[in-house]
Amino acid sequence: MADLYNTAAPKKAANLSVNSDLLRKTRALNINLSATLERALKEELAKRESSQWIEENRSAIKSYNEFVEQHGCFGDEFRKF
Repeated sequence: MADLYNTAAPKKAANLSVNSDLLRKTRALNINLSATLERALKEELAKRESSQWIEENRSAIKSYNEFVEQHGCFGDEFRKF
């Protein structure tokens, strides 16, 4: 599977706004904000790209499922279970 993004790309500063109480509590627990944000963004990116792939391939998936329903899966005659 291809990487979601270039993990070797240089870091870039970004300004953003965060709920002040959330920020205070995370800092009190020494939570690494940059690492946590990167992890959350990576998860969201993966979820969105997966949804996009499914949408782009919806008709092919439907056709394949219809074929399997009519003809069975390749190799069914060789299965022992």
